[in-house]
This record gives sequence, C-alpha cells and structure tokens, in this order.
Amino acid sequence: MKEIRNIGIFAHVDAGKTTLSEQILSHAGAIRTVGSVDAGTAHTDSLPVERRRGISVKASCVSFDYQNVQIHLIDTPGHVDFSAEVERSLWALDGAVLVVCAVEGVQPQTEVLFEAMVKQHIPVLFFINKTDREGADVAGVTAQIQRLLTAKAVDVTDTAAVSELLCDHADDLLERYLNGEQFSAALLGERLAALTRARCAYPVLCGSALKDEGVGELLDAIVRYLPAPKRDEALCGVVFAARQDKSLGRGVWVRLYGGTLETREVVTIDEGIDPITAEPKHTPHKITQIQGANQNAVARLCAGEIGVVYGLSDVPIGRVLGDAAALDRQIEAGQLRTPLITVQVIPAEPEQMTALRRACEILSGEDPLLQVQYVRMFNELHLRVMGMIQLEIIEEMLDTRFDLRVTFGTPAIIYKETITAPAEGFVAYTMPKPCWAVLKFEITPAARGSGVTFSSTVPVRKIMACYQHQVEQAIPLALNQGRLGWQVTDVNIKLVDGEHHLVHTHPLDFIVATPMAIQDGLRRGGSTLLEPILAARFILPAEHVGRVMSDVVAMRGEVVASVHDGDRVIVDALVPVQSSLDYAITLATFTSGRGTMSVRLHGYKECPRELGSTAKRRSVDPLDTSKYILAARGALEGDIFSLE
Repeated sequence: MKEIRNIGIFAHVDAGKTTLSEQILSHAGAIRTVGSVDAGTAHTDSLPVERRRGISVKASCVSFDYQNVQIHLIDTPGHVDFSAEVERSLWALDGAVLVVCAVEGVQPQTEVLFEAMVKQHIPVLFFINKTDREGADVAGVTAQIQRLLTAKAVDVTDTAAVSELLCDHADDLLERYLNGEQFSAALLGERLAALTRARCAYPVLCGSALKDEGVGELLDAIVRYLPAPKRDEALCGVVFAARQDKSLGRGVWVRLYGGTLETREVVTIDEGIDPITAEPKHTPHKITQIQGANQNAVARLCAGEIGVVYGLSDVPIGRVLGDAAALDRQIEAGQLRTPLITVQVIPAEPEQMTALRRACEILSGEDPLLQVQYVRMFNELHLRVMGMIQLEIIEEMLDTRFDLRVTFGTPAIIYKETITAPAEGFVAYTMPKPCWAVLKFEITPAARGSGVTFSSTVPVRKIMACYQHQVEQAIPLALNQGRLGWQVTDVNIKLVDGEHHLVHTHPLDFIVATPMAIQDGLRRGGSTLLEPILAARFILPAEHVGRVMSDVVAMRGEVVASVHDGDRVIVDALVPVQSSLDYAITLATFTSGRGTMSVRLHGYKECPRELGSTAKRRSVDPLDTSKYILAARGALEGDIFSLE
C-alpha cells in the first residue's frame, strides 16, 4: 500500500495559495496546464461562483501521486468570511503548508490560522511566496515568523540554523556539533523530519508560485517532513464537508482515521441520547457509493484516506463515525470564527418560500454555521453569516444553483442575554389531563463566558431519573430565546424540587414544562443584554496609528497593546461588533489599502439596552401558558420543540 500524505494549503487572502496549488498539481503531473485564479480556470476552484469571482469559497480536495506517495491536497479559502471551511478542513489533515507573502509578511489571518493548527496538533511547513515581487524580503519575513508565530521556525537552506535547532533537542548531536563536526545533509533532513512531525520544528521554504520557483522543493519537503497518517484498526472517521450530486444526492466528505468503509456496508451512527426514552440513539445507514478524493468510484475507503460517502445523507458535518476517543483533535465548529450577523432572506416571489427554504437547508447542510431559521409565525427565513462577502456569495449561489432570486433584510447583530439577579422558576403543569410535571428551579447569574450549567438535587422518588434527564435535554430549548428574544447564556440552573405522577405523567410532559419554569425564573430575575466583542488586530503604517486608536475609543472599544514591528505597528484592541461592523472598509480607505484589520470573537459583555436590540419571539411564549400548551399538543400551528 502506498504511503499517504493528507495536507492542506492555507494562507491569508491574496498570498498566492491557489496559484501554488495549481503549480503543485502541475509538478506532480496531475494537470496538463496551470490554471489561473484571475481567469477563472483554477482546477481547485470548481464552483461557477468561484470561477467568476476569482476567489475560493469552498475547500476542495484533489489527489495525486508524487515520488510513489499518494498526496491528498485540500485547497482552502483565504477570505475570513469562509473561515468555517478552513476550520473543518483541519479536521481531515495530518500536515499543512502555510503560505506567507514575501512582501506583506505575517498578517493577522496568518496568526489565526497558525494558532488553529497548533491547537489541532498539525505539523506545518511555511512557504514564503512571491519572492519575485519588488520589496520581497525572505530573511525579514522569516524573522517575523520566528517572532510572531514560533521561534521553532527554521530556514531549511540555513545549515547552521538547522544544526543549532537539532542540537537543542538532541544531546548526542550537541556534543558532536561542539566538537566541530559538520552534519551531512541526509542526517539533517532525517532529524529535521522527526522534529517537524513532532511539532518541535517548522521548516521554512521560499519561492514564487507564479514563476514556478521553489515549488518542486516544496513538494519534496511535503513528502520528506510531513507525517503519514496512522492506520488504526477500529472504525474512526470524521465528516468534514458535504457536497450535492444531481443523481446521488447529498454526499459527505469523510477522513477515515481507522478501519474501513465499504460500498453496501451498513454503518451504525451514534446520534446521542433520545430525549424521550433517555436511551442512546443508534441509527443504521447503508453506504450506497464511495468516491475517492478525486471523486472516482471506489469499492472501499481505508484508514488514512479521504473520500466522499453516499448513503449518509442526514449525517451532519462534524459527526464522528465510530470511536470518537481515537481522535487526537477537537471536532467543534465555530472555534476559528463564528457568525455574528443574522439576516432575513426574502424571495423575489412569495410563492417561492418553500423552494427557498429547501435551498437554504441544502446550503446549511454544506455549512452548518449558516443555521437556517424559519419563523413559521411570520413566514420569515433567516441565516447567520460571517460577513458581507459571504452574503454576496449566497445570493449568487441561490441564483445560479437554485434559480432563486432573493433580497436580504438589514443585517442585525446577534446578541445574547443573561439573568440579572438570582431567581426561582416554577411550573405546575397538571392541566388539562393527561399531564403531570411539577418543576422548581434556582437560576443564578454565572461568570461571563462560562455558558450554562445544570444540576439537580431532587431525589428520584420525586422525579424519576428518566424525567430528570428529559429536563436536562430540554434546557437548550428553554434557553433558545430569553425575555429579550436572544439566546440565554452564563447561567447556573439547579433543579431543586418537583414531582411526577405514576398515572398522569405523559412521556413528553417534562420537556413541555421545562421552558415554562425556566422562563418564569428569567422573568423574575430580569434580563441583561450581552453584546459580542471582537478582538481586533490592526497592522498599520506608523502615521495612521493615532487615527486608529482614536477610532477605537469612539467605537466604545479599548486599545490593549501597541507594538512596533519594523516599519509597521501592530495594534490590538477590543471593540463591539455593533460599532465596528464597517470599519475594515473605513480603514482601507484612509490608509489607501496599507492598513489591515482582522477580528475574532473575544466574548460577550453587558450592553446598555438602548444601544442594542431585542428579537422577535419565533414561537409561542411559554409564559403564554394556554397557547403554549395548545401548541405543544398540536392544536395550534407552531413547533415548540424546534431550536429554530
């Protein structure tokens, strides 16, 4: 069996990542002609919208052979609005190439990407690109990488630097080095490869993808320094992306870490705990077809390989197949970047709402962070997005892919809320029969960023264990919208009293009752609005630092740090999303494009009510008891059990 390398190409926008991917494919003989991003002919940009706009929107996987090694290469988007695609790609990789421009150097997005790779325990090669451009400074950018990202970065052409790094990790080499021995290239390569795979070294290479310089050396380094995947026997795989096929339906991209998947095999998927029975849910799925990384039909997918699997149509992205304990990384979406904007999608023709809902659900199946929300009460459809570029892409995809013309409402910030003061929440859901669920909660504020905790002090003789489990399962439903209409967070919820009835309690009663009791407590305790705060990093020419610092204060933000880095200044600040939404455009205008800004979610903090906003309730209010119970029993239109 051939050796495998599962690698990804990453970069900040316009660093030449897709051009580099094209040259790699050309060197390996996988394509005859090198495509162009600007001309819309790049082989890794397969979507029509990517070819028209000249940007990568979706991560794409291609497979090729090089030096008798099978390389699965994932080319990822560079724009921050598509960070979710980047994050999910990391779940499938054993190694990465991080591209840095030889002129612009380390950008804020470069730092975000590298930190994500470190958290996922992924070995990294740096490729300093665009060395043919005027102002290119390979030595200066290498020093930036060492200063801003990792001191373990080393220029592979600098024999002395490589030797010193190796000696820091090997006493036997240190003694030989101090005795004046000159290490052979073979020894240096072998030891550097071991350190790279252990993430104790980060080799730096350079070249020009446009001029096809240094690409062959990079391919050699991928094979030499980056690790082959482990091949465990027990089934373990990650669903990291999805695609839609006209004839086969929805297929999911799977990186298999262990075991095998075969066509016509029945795979049992663990779908968590059933909220009604409190028992684990295991659903069988029959695999109807498997395609390799190049989307050619194959009989099986083996450990270490990447492919598209059909027959798992309703399996969500992020689901682990088999033994999740075998993974060495965290599979959780939204760590790299999370949507902070919600927007209403309006069909050009009202009768197209059903088709629009279906189209948006398909797009959400490919990008779960879109979180499609259909508000039946108002016949409204909402999406959560990263930014305006993503919104433009969604509009174009709905038009070209689904033949749907849409407009968007005014984008709104996604706030959260919490309880202001400790309070008790109570409900006695005992009428109309048959029903019986009595609950009493203590709800207290928690530290900012701590989320939601649940505990119970009620003995099982008063509320059976299976019903208490239902209460815990219903907590997210109960907190989906607070009294201000936003998701409730940073609360401690304790079940302190209640009772079931041996005759009258129905299996769903405690799920219905929990939101009523929780909302009663939130009403008593009062609500505090929380607004999202961004950690912003600015890279600026020195003459613009004063203006940016003043603007940060005007945006109700604060400057955290300011550091000189050569001829530029790095300013770190915390700013509210509400006041900084369009600031990147303002910055680009007054700095003539020389200043850059990158952001990530820092957290949430209290916001004056008059500076924020409330949200419409999307279903029947649990405190409107009569209507709520009728809706729960299906007598009124509205699904109270939906998290939408």
